Amino acid sequence: MRDIQKEIQDSLNQIEEQYDVKILLAVESGSRAWGFASADSDYDVRFIYVHRPEEYLRIDSMKDVIEWQLDEVLDINGWDLRKALLAFAKGNPNVMEWANSPIIYRKSKHWDALREAAMHYFSEKSALCHYYGTANSTLKGYLTGECIRYKKYFYALRPLLCCRWVEKYHTAPPMEFAKLLTLFEDDWDRNKGDALISGDRDQGDVLTEDRNRDNPLSDDNGWSDKLTEELCNSIQDLLARKAATEEKDLNPQIPVIIDFIQSECARQKQLSDAAPDDHRHDYGELNEAFRNLLNNIDNSL
Repeated sequence: MRDIQKEIQDSLNQIEEQYDVKILLAVESGSRAWGFASADSDYDVRFIYVHRPEEYLRIDSMKDVIEWQLDEVLDINGWDLRKALLAFAKGNPNVMEWANSPIIYRKSKHWDALREAAMHYFSEKSALCHYYGTANSTLKGYLTGECIRYKKYFYALRPLLCCRWVEKYHTAPPMEFAKLLTLFEDDWDRNKGDALISGDRDQGDVLTEDRNRDNPLSDDNGWSDKLTEELCNSIQDLLARKAATEEKDLNPQIPVIIDFIQSECARQKQLSDAAPDDHRHDYGELNEAFRNLLNNIDNSL
């Protein structure tokens, strides 16, 4: 039996020694961090590292990625800090997820200050476009056949719920699928509130008309923007099935989930296209965080 946790820590130690770098953050980035791993899921380890300060004062470019290991169990690779900070500056959702991973293999005392600055560059536009694109690609590439791998549903469901999270909270979505599922509870609470408000049928009709007048994605325009209990129960059942099967297994389509993915992809296409550009174009905060790290990091890398 392999001791995976020890292998990961040993690999991180070897990387630091071989490349003469300091690992600032190492996390899980795949299905294990998302919360829907299968028994045979691999480990997707991502890390951000920094060179000695003088290495950033050179006229020739240096490699900014370390690709360490890729086999059936371990996928380990990392980014140089400058590359990661540039990605944060562009609102890259992948590095935002690394910063929010619930599974942390290693974290330097210097990381929290960097993370605080980096998260100020979250972009709703980037997030919506990224998550919609991921879900739509999965739908077209893997969810059209009569039989489907269970994990492919989640490669569409999770990004679509991330879009919903951004719509509702205007913040970077959590990695954990269980936290994203709380959006269903929010919708049920909202629906109960709507029902109470519309106790008087005539008043309810007026309120509905007012909402729909400003909402191009309202139910009256052929869209459903509510997350239903039936859909939630189907997803919970799918989670249980996925945990008990191997990733390569093919199973018949689940219509209620496919219908949601199709309609939500169409909905998110409109929302992501219409979202205004909210990227920050001033890198000053990240530059300051980068310089502070280089000035304060231990000399004994």
